[in-house]
Amino acid sequence: MADERVLFTQDGPVAMLVLNRPEKLNAADDGMREGLSIALETVQRDPSIRAVVITGAGRGFCAGGDIQKMVELKNDHQSVTFRGYLESGHDLVRKIRQLPKPVLASVNGPAAGAGMNLALACDLRIASEQATFTQAFVRIGLHPDWGGTFFLPRLIGIGRAVEMFVLGEPINAAEAYRLGLVNSVVPHDQLAAETRKLATRLAEAAPLPLALLKHALYERLETQLDLMMEFEVDAQTKCFESADFAEGLQAFLEKRKPNFKGI
Repeated sequence: MADERVLFTQDGPVAMLVLNRPEKLNAADDGMREGLSIALETVQRDPSIRAVVITGAGRGFCAGGDIQKMVELKNDHQSVTFRGYLESGHDLVRKIRQLPKPVLASVNGPAAGAGMNLALACDLRIASEQATFTQAFVRIGLHPDWGGTFFLPRLIGIGRAVEMFVLGEPINAAEAYRLGLVNSVVPHDQLAAETRKLATRLAEAAPLPLALLKHALYERLETQLDLMMEFEVDAQTKCFESADFAEGLQAFLEKRKPNFKGI
């Protein structure tokens, strides 16, 4: 349905999960987190599904958290609710990593903050040449979440990861490919076809070796991922309660440079 936050379709052995808030660049809200969680559970239970694609409706992949909702939570001092949102996001990351089927992120446009980290949690990433990737947290006074502090340095190295986190500047698809953030970049009008082609190849592979391969690659990393995400929740909650976060939100809404004071 058009009002569903995550559209679920199946084409043979491939499940397509489409983040569906195009008017908000698919910024994650309660409905999207819940819809994605339910969809991943459905994929887990259905043996006819052997590969998964996550992409975004409209011109964006996922802009991260919903800024307007953050403003409401900050104004109402709802740090407990905010913490719950972070934990539900981390639950999605765990579901993707623990799913015994390959998950492909098809990045069709901007992937920012938690949206970028959602893509990083997937097993493979194919990007449109119009895609961009941004770790924008620090620019509004927040700490990265959704496993970003775990995934990013392991993909591109500590130095470039620090640069992306601290400066919060977007990189384009070509640079993302050069750094190893994405596995391939294709012309925008060919993204759907190339995604389908790659997903079909994944689905045609023997499922048991793929499941065991994910387990082998990720098993010993899962404890570290959990520890990092626990730290992210604590750090993000502290940042949420700070005056600098309020200033960062206000500056974002007013489209001006924030004046952070370290409080």
